[in-house]
Amino acid sequence: MLCDNSIVKINQIFSHSRQRWLNLPLASHQYHRWLIERGSLTARLQQRYPDFHVKPVCVRYRKPAFEEAALLHMTANDSAQVRQVLLYGNGRPVVFAHSVLPRRSLQGEWRSLGRLGNKPLGAVLFASPKVKRTPLRYKKLTATHALYREAIRHVAGRPEYLWARRSIFSLNCASIMVTEVFLPGLE
Repeated sequence: MLCDNSIVKINQIFSHSRQRWLNLPLASHQYHRWLIERGSLTARLQQRYPDFHVKPVCVRYRKPAFEEAALLHMTANDSAQVRQVLLYGNGRPVVFAHSVLPRRSLQGEWRSLGRLGNKPLGAVLFASPKVKRTPLRYKKLTATHALYREAIRHVAGRPEYLWARRSIFSLNCASIMVTEVFLPGLE
C-alpha cells in the first residue's frame, strides 16, 4: 500500500529502475505540453475533443510486470486488475492507458474502480481532493517495451518510439498506477 512515507521509496525505485523513467520529458517536442499536464488528462482531452470517449481494450486480473509490482509494494503472489483502454478524440485513438489496480486497493472508496467499463478512470481520481499523486515520470517507449507493443496494435504505422508518462495515485493507503502512452493521432 502507498502512504505518505512510501513516496520516497517509490522515487528511489523509479530512479534505480533497470528501465529508467525520467523526471522530465526531454526532447518530447509536440507531446511536451500533454506530457507535463499535472491535472486530469481526461479533462484536457474532453476539452480538446468534443467526441472524446473511452474504449476498453482488455480488463483482467493478473500479476503485473515486476517493476510495476515493486512500485506498488506488491508481493510475487499478489494479483491486480490490469485495465487497458484507448482514449479517443476525433474518431481515432490518441492515448493508450494502462492501469494497475492491486486487488487490495479495490476496496472502500475505490471499490467501484474495478467496474468502470467505458468510464474514464481520470474522472474518478481527480474528483476527490483526498487523492494524492506521485510526481510524473516519463519514458520514450521503443519496440522492446511491452507497453509500446500493446499500444502500437491500435494505430496505423510503426513509429520509432512513443512517449509515455506514469504516476501512482493513493487514497487512504490504497494505491494504483496509471501509465498513459501518447499515440501519433494526438494533436
